[in-house]
Amino acid sequence: MKKLVFLLLLTFFSVQTYAQRINPDESAIREVLKQQVECWNEGNLECFMEGYWKSDQLVFIGSSGITYGWQKTLDNYKISYPDKSAMGKLTFDVIILEPLSEDFWSVIGKWNLKRQKDNPKGHFSLIFRRLGDDWVIVSDHSS
Repeated sequence: MKKLVFLLLLTFFSVQTYAQRINPDESAIREVLKQQVECWNEGNLECFMEGYWKSDQLVFIGSSGITYGWQKTLDNYKISYPDKSAMGKLTFDVIILEPLSEDFWSVIGKWNLKRQKDNPKGHFSLIFRRLGDDWVIVSDHSS
């Protein structure tokens, strides 16, 4: 019985210690990614794009090269994913999420789409920037 109580207390304090280590900036960035997945899976590209810096300086690097600007990136998404069926169901798997400075974080991960006819997947490298109270993607390299 003493061993069981000890294990329960150890588990409780381990969880508490882990929870205290979660950086609020990391949580905010993970929330942006979570919101993007939800928007995508609802078929809402405009909502998905809210995670990006709404600026002509946004950089998106994909299979067709470099795109500059929020609007041009959205336009390209609309061409590549004209409807909910083409968008499929998106999931992200974050591999590395680390600060570069007080106002910039790097995120490396995998993306997966489940669609009726195929399941494309790839990797991404994102740079997040703090703008006021918000975290936005300022650079996206997806393959």
